[in-house]
Amino acid sequence: MLGKFFKKPDAEQSDRVPPGQYLTKGFPVLTYGDTPHVTIEDWEFKVWGLAKPATFSWDDFMAMPQSNFTADFHCVTRWSKLDVQWTGVKVTDFMKHIEVDPKAVHLMEHCYGGYTTNIPLEDFLREENFFAHTVFGEPLPAEHGGPLRLVVPHLYAWKSAKWINGLQFLDKEQSGFWERNGYHRRGEPWAEERYSGLFGS
Repeated sequence: MLGKFFKKPDAEQSDRVPPGQYLTKGFPVLTYGDTPHVTIEDWEFKVWGLAKPATFSWDDFMAMPQSNFTADFHCVTRWSKLDVQWTGVKVTDFMKHIEVDPKAVHLMEHCYGGYTTNIPLEDFLREENFFAHTVFGEPLPAEHGGPLRLVVPHLYAWKSAKWINGLQFLDKEQSGFWERNGYHRRGEPWAEERYSGLFGS
């Protein structure tokens, strides 16, 4: 399996591949539960909690500045894919359209299908994060999180929520789906923050 689908990073790639990771030759699909299929006509994105409530349509997102991104992608199940090419909206550009209470320090990502994952506000607001609707020049397929997913390159990919449709701003940390089921609270690949203390690091 290793040679057919995955390989160890070459010496010149080692500084881009976190410990314990292998490079994938494809783009694996890992999903817990059914894959939601949502049309762009029905899709909407909500903001609530410690932020002024707001709802955005697909057209609203497409009217925001669009950017191209090339980012490495690291899955907690030990595969990495380098130089993934995306198109979408920078988190920092999206945040210009919402009002957040200064007491907010954390947020919960909400998704079609009921998936949730938590992220500290300071991790979410990093300049390199974005909402993606296109990958390798094609509309993001449903199995990879389309029509829209968040991409947070500096954390393991379960923090890059697929089918995202809302952000709940919080004054303290709450656990999302995988965090309640043994995954690490933050998920930083270079520190191998894969699982909570109960399951080992």
